[in-house]
Amino acid sequence: MLSRAHAIRLRAAAGRRAVSFPRNDNVKVPPACARRHEPAAHGAAHAAPTNVAQVRQLSPFRYPGGKTWLVPEIRRRLITARQNPALLVEPFAGGAMVGLSVAAEGLAKSVVLSELDDDVAAVWRTIFHGRDADVQWLRDAITGFAVNEVNVRAILDRPPTSDRARAFRTIMRNRMQRGGIMAAGAGLIRAGENGRGLHSRWYPETLAARIDALRRLRSKVTFEQRDAFEVIERFASRKTACFFVDPPYTAGGKRAGTRLYTHSTIDHQRLFATLAAVKGAVIMSYDDTTEVRELAARHGFRVETVPMKNTHHTVMRELVISKP
Repeated sequence: MLSRAHAIRLRAAAGRRAVSFPRNDNVKVPPACARRHEPAAHGAAHAAPTNVAQVRQLSPFRYPGGKTWLVPEIRRRLITARQNPALLVEPFAGGAMVGLSVAAEGLAKSVVLSELDDDVAAVWRTIFHGRDADVQWLRDAITGFAVNEVNVRAILDRPPTSDRARAFRTIMRNRMQRGGIMAAGAGLIRAGENGRGLHSRWYPETLAARIDALRRLRSKVTFEQRDAFEVIERFASRKTACFFVDPPYTAGGKRAGTRLYTHSTIDHQRLFATLAAVKGAVIMSYDDTTEVRELAARHGFRVETVPMKNTHHTVMRELVISKP
């Protein structure tokens, strides 16, 4: 049962206007907290899956294993918490869908994103900490690019000479390679959607508009290219911090993270132990494996199974792990 104060905050959040972000489709997005759920019991599964097509897209990335589906769940948890966090820390940022949503909706006063990958880091560093001229150059490079295989390969094969050039190449690789995979060995899209080939995921005006909107959040978002453990340990004593942790999925012998990400080697035992010791709130997203469940139980975390519906309408389930 929510307290009167919690109920007031829920109503206020539902009426809060979020930053407007363009989408690739015309799906109607429900307002924040239009659907309210009671917390699931320990180990229980949520009944209704989130449809990723109904979540506002903020990131310029189409990330393998992206957390669009988890945004409503994170929103619910932050709004129904006794106190909204002063800081949200996302130490494995990647496409940063959760951190960006929290910043855009004002669910925390500030957000720290961290990513070790040089290419992904260049995108976030340019958008949030680059000069206005660099951001303008990036959006102009995207909107003015003539898409064909010769031009795409020329960009991908050319070593970047600046952060903004690396950012452009990274966004192009992410959008032009199969499945959004940016790890070595990924090939270019061939047939793509409806035979559109390399144009399938290249929405230049949408990408430019997202960059503009994210740029307006730079007073709330700090990006660091740093090891995730260093970032967690730096904010470990903050009781008003919330850590959203979505590491590459390599626990329990899973190979997806190895195939998809440059920095995929994670000491999962150390990660659970480190997060168990922090003073603030913790929300982790993990693939459902016996090893992960054992680690969660060993360190006293709560485990829930959360369903999501992908763009092919297939219901998939992942674990959301948090402090009780």
